[in-house]
Amino acid sequence: MSAESERITGARLMVELLEGYGVDVVFGYPGGAILPFYDEIYKSKKIKHILVRHEQGAVHMAEGYARATGKLGVCIATSGPGATNLVTGLTDAKMDSVPILAITGQVATNVIGTDAFQEADIFGITIPITKYNALIKSADDIARHFEEATLIALGGRPGPVLLDFPKDVQTELTDVRKAARLKIATHHYKKPEVRGNLEEFAEAINRSQKPLLYVGGGAINAVAYKEIYELATKAQIPVTTTLMGLGSFPGTHPLSVGMLGMHGTVAANKAVLECDYILNLGARFDDRVAKIGEFAENAIRAHIDIDTAEFNKRVQVDHLVHGDLKDALKAIIPYVKNRIELPGFNISKV
Repeated sequence: MSAESERITGARLMVELLEGYGVDVVFGYPGGAILPFYDEIYKSKKIKHILVRHEQGAVHMAEGYARATGKLGVCIATSGPGATNLVTGLTDAKMDSVPILAITGQVATNVIGTDAFQEADIFGITIPITKYNALIKSADDIARHFEEATLIALGGRPGPVLLDFPKDVQTELTDVRKAARLKIATHHYKKPEVRGNLEEFAEAINRSQKPLLYVGGGAINAVAYKEIYELATKAQIPVTTTLMGLGSFPGTHPLSVGMLGMHGTVAANKAVLECDYILNLGARFDDRVAKIGEFAENAIRAHIDIDTAEFNKRVQVDHLVHGDLKDALKAIIPYVKNRIELPGFNISKV
């Protein structure tokens, strides 16, 4: 936090919070309602600004940055049409579990609700497509909303958050010492405790003759590549992935049967039909993948996920474990028996 003054503008505080959080690049397009914030970004020696030609480009670039680095992607837009141009990218980030912070300019608080020039209720518009959003009504609230937004964006199942930043709040003075007490730069999300019968999971794997690992984007978010590889090779379990799970297991490995679903390989879909046990690792039972009532209908179905909302949403499962995928697999693997080969499967990759 700034030490040169006890009172700074809301715009300056937001930049210092971003710097303290470790943000080194932002993507955006300026406009009238966000100009005070842009003035402070221009002064920053720690944050690089990438100027786009359309706000949709900013949100997708932030999304790509977050996917590639695992860090928070940040995009900026002005009020009204600038903010609404972020909607498609935010929706994509919500569906694909990508952590993005969108900061949008807004008309001054005293004219909100009057249909002022380039006013849009971006707070209301983005409620269904963000994990968290807030209209900042006072500069004294900036640090609290920033802390909540960043914590939620990267915590649990990642996703987009939005802070709507009125122009007068950007220029309003606030006591920097209050914000400093939050220690934004050092806060961390506490992963949930792994809950579920892990020995039951392992025993079901050990009993199965045709087990299959069904791996989704949650494996990427949890950085669980090593654990998935260890489980698959220890128990000789074939691995299929969703589109979001590609890269979580080597596609050239003999146990890989490729991507499943309507755009997947014959081998992967055949494996789903023939398996007697399927373990979903951080994937949704998406309609492009799973037909309700017929998906692995002869198999015991198990699911590990950090998001309980995904449990039994489309496909009913027999065994559930809630928690971080990496931690859950670390706990399960010791109970799984070594196998030299898997006699039940005879699947050639197509």
